[in-house]
Amino acid sequence: MNPLLSRLQPYPFERLRKLFEGITPNPEFDAISLGIGEPKHAAPEFLKRSLSAALDTGLSNYPATAGQPALKQACADWLKRRYSVSVDPSTQLLPVNGSREALFAFAQTVLDPTLPGATVVFPNPFYQIYEGAALLGGAEPYYVASDPKRNFAADWSAVPEAVWARTQLLFVCSPGNPAGAVMPLNEWRTLFELSDRHGFVIASDECYSEIYFRDEPPLGGLEAANRLGRADFKRLMCFTSLSKRSNVPGLRSGFVAGDASLIKPFLLYRTYHGGAMCPAIQAASAAAWAEETHVEDNRRQYREKFAQVTPVLAEVLDVALPDASFYLWAGVPASFEQRVAGLSADEAFSQALLAQYNVTVLPGSYLARDFGGVNPGKGRVRMALVAETAECLEAARRIADFVARNT
Repeated sequence: MNPLLSRLQPYPFERLRKLFEGITPNPEFDAISLGIGEPKHAAPEFLKRSLSAALDTGLSNYPATAGQPALKQACADWLKRRYSVSVDPSTQLLPVNGSREALFAFAQTVLDPTLPGATVVFPNPFYQIYEGAALLGGAEPYYVASDPKRNFAADWSAVPEAVWARTQLLFVCSPGNPAGAVMPLNEWRTLFELSDRHGFVIASDECYSEIYFRDEPPLGGLEAANRLGRADFKRLMCFTSLSKRSNVPGLRSGFVAGDASLIKPFLLYRTYHGGAMCPAIQAASAAAWAEETHVEDNRRQYREKFAQVTPVLAEVLDVALPDASFYLWAGVPASFEQRVAGLSADEAFSQALLAQYNVTVLPGSYLARDFGGVNPGKGRVRMALVAETAECLEAARRIADFVARNT
């Protein structure tokens, strides 16, 4: 067996199942889960029709890994509309089977574990794929703690120059998971300067870019590079997906775009790895990227939901409206510390909430790692407001009552 597999840590939801072993939820309440960030809004009807119409011809041939020209052009057109960025769809863009598999595969493409001290840098808390991709790529992870004073954005200034010097890959996530912080242009400028100085590649995870609560949409990596005179997107690859934007996580469809010199070897890797997208899914995806009305309606639903839920929770928890994404990153009352022997405050809070009110949330410590003596996720929980408004509001009211009765 590959010995690197032994370095992988249990996925957060596996740890959550173990935390809840032996817990009997209160039968007076129907179960409500805010634990998994899986979109629950209805998939667009036009997209389902497009998928169905393409099945007659879309299952009879092996697909090309490079993707169909129509899909690639639809993705490039979307980038132009959304970010005012122009890319060559034949050399700077590649369809992928969702951002998750692409983020992992990309690390295997760019990492060189034969170089001493190969390092991958990413935020802490973080999307678990970053760590797994680093470890299985033969590199060492370096965890960058979030800064509560900046809406829990990663504190890149805390990374020593010696670490940047051995860094091969930097994962950024904007809007962030779990706190929803958006990276401003000055932050991008700093990271580009560091990349120029040390030669590392930047992989920008932007799957939450279309769910936002301010008037101005989140800045994207390609957009930032373009504004800063880096139209070749040197050492930059951006990842996006239809899962959150169009409520189709089961479609497994997204694309990557950026530096043509990175796209070429990534295509080679994916050709051998078997990363081609089903032609029927490609046809449906092209239709989705070309249509914005359903995205605007989806964003409206989230805005209305967060506007109702956030104030209820803010009365009892340390929580605020994020810049973007569909999560609330809430601090739990200090009284839950040492509530149960061997459990952190966020674990004890999550366990008791399920037992008393049948609501599931995810302990923040499960999304982070102890690094430098600190786990920046401890004492917080992530709530995914993905269900319909009424269900999320009911969960918020139960949580408010739970906190009132337990503090």
